[in-house]
Amino acid sequence: MTEKSMYLPDECWELIFNSFDNDRHFEFPSLVCHRFLSITNQLRRTLTITNQVVHSLHALLRRFQNLKEIEIRNFMGDLDSLLFEISQFNLDLESIDFSKHKLFPCLGLRELGPKMRNLRVLNCSNVRFLQDSDVISIGFAFPFLEELDISYPNYSDSYCPDGLYSSPRCLSECHVTDAGIVELSLKLPNLRKIILSGNRFVTDKSLASLLVNCLLLEEIGVRDCDFITQKGIGTVLRLCPNLSSLSLNRVTVPCADSLFEDSFAFAKNLRELDLSHSSANDKLLCGLAKAYLPLKKLSFSCCRNISCAGTSFVLYNYRFLAYLDLEGVRFLSDEILLGLSMFLQNLTFINLNFCSKLTNLAFFTITRSCPLLSDIRMERTSLGTQDLPMDFAVNNKVKSLSLSANPNLGDECLKKIAFTCPNLQVLDVSRCPRITDEGISEILSSCCEIRHLEINHCIGIGNFIIDCQLPCLEVLRAQGPVINDGVLALLAERSPGLLHLDLESCVNVTTTGIKKIVANCIKLREINLKWCNNVSLDIVAWMVFSRPSLRRIVPPRDIVSSESRRNFFLLHGCFVDDSGRKPL
Repeated sequence: MTEKSMYLPDECWELIFNSFDNDRHFEFPSLVCHRFLSITNQLRRTLTITNQVVHSLHALLRRFQNLKEIEIRNFMGDLDSLLFEISQFNLDLESIDFSKHKLFPCLGLRELGPKMRNLRVLNCSNVRFLQDSDVISIGFAFPFLEELDISYPNYSDSYCPDGLYSSPRCLSECHVTDAGIVELSLKLPNLRKIILSGNRFVTDKSLASLLVNCLLLEEIGVRDCDFITQKGIGTVLRLCPNLSSLSLNRVTVPCADSLFEDSFAFAKNLRELDLSHSSANDKLLCGLAKAYLPLKKLSFSCCRNISCAGTSFVLYNYRFLAYLDLEGVRFLSDEILLGLSMFLQNLTFINLNFCSKLTNLAFFTITRSCPLLSDIRMERTSLGTQDLPMDFAVNNKVKSLSLSANPNLGDECLKKIAFTCPNLQVLDVSRCPRITDEGISEILSSCCEIRHLEINHCIGIGNFIIDCQLPCLEVLRAQGPVINDGVLALLAERSPGLLHLDLESCVNVTTTGIKKIVANCIKLREINLKWCNNVSLDIVAWMVFSRPSLRRIVPPRDIVSSESRRNFFLLHGCFVDDSGRKPL
């Protein structure tokens, strides 16, 4: 084949690279040639900024000029300064996420705002000491914002941002209140989504201001908002014509007042409804069922007052549901689930966690009756009890199973699950003590597409055999004494694409096994060796220099090292994370 016949125009290569499911897959094609490097640079849309990349941030921002989304994660430095540096580049960002940071970066956003006029999404959830002034500054900085998440701000029990002990006055000043939300709503006329969950001083007044000033509003989240009432929610359902998603909990629904129940009939565009941990009852379910909404996603998680009859009525009227969450629903049993399954033909996700009455029959019922299911969650149930059915229906759609903490789940049931779900990609069977090497070996042999496996603290596993290639395996979490050097040697040989390896407390692993993994897994990005006491500390420096792909290492024990040594590792692109460690 001639060189000319192998040529493809850049547009074709862009189509090929855009077929990748994640930007991180651009890394290896970019090393092939300067042309691929140039193409992937132009296609890169997202960037995650952590401590280990801060030293090269200037070069990264200059290199990726078409970035649209930036996520700031596990960053311990000055967030205001970081946002100021981002603002110096001619980027056209659409989304910024700096959730879980210590303080709100008011100065940084003020600098960033005028230069990011197309920013549409801002996530600052779990930020410490969020106040009205911070919320108002968001409105000033980004007047065209469409999605805002200010959920679950993290407040200290004893201190305010200035370090003073809390007082009633200090508490009112250090929280988000109606005053802040009212002012915010006046500045964001294009707002389509707002998550207020966890802001405990917000009341129905905030909802009223959002309805009046944000006429395009489609999604509202008010979970754990103590002063939001059923009257306020009823008003939203009646007066928000574009409402497509509503998430709430702990909203008291008085039995004698039908306002809330009747309000569902007005929400003609509602597609997602989350009533988790609410006092929803059968009367409310009756009103919901009679509304005939275009619901696709429904959650009754931990709703203690609903019955089988009420739930059946809802599911009978909403047979096109794709997502159903029944976690912790007490009445659910194998027989009841069997009856409900005839209404669940279109489900792609179901959550049955903490439904303690569900056994093997429940699992194989839903895999047979729900042909589109891709994600099943059955943690802390009675899976593994009762006899296994004699005939099994293969479900090729199931991709993810979360089955952790099922004390009765054993090898025989796991083998049948592997046969039933041959295209499984994600499996979590952590804390299932009856699973042994035989069961895990069967999973790896039968499910060749497995890419994410969690077997944390499975005390029955000791030395499972990997007798097949695992080209898709990217994540293995095996905390506790479930892995040894022999398994690591096979893993290194059969799983060259491994990205994340969690071996916390694997006391049977030694330096020899770790070296084999690091030497053979050329894409390895993260490894956790916390409390692997038979692994030498000297291996940390060896790993940093031997495997350039590594971005984060949790060492076996505390490393008493200088700041210059830590920064030296960072210069090589790897963050050695031994902060906040506790002794054994």
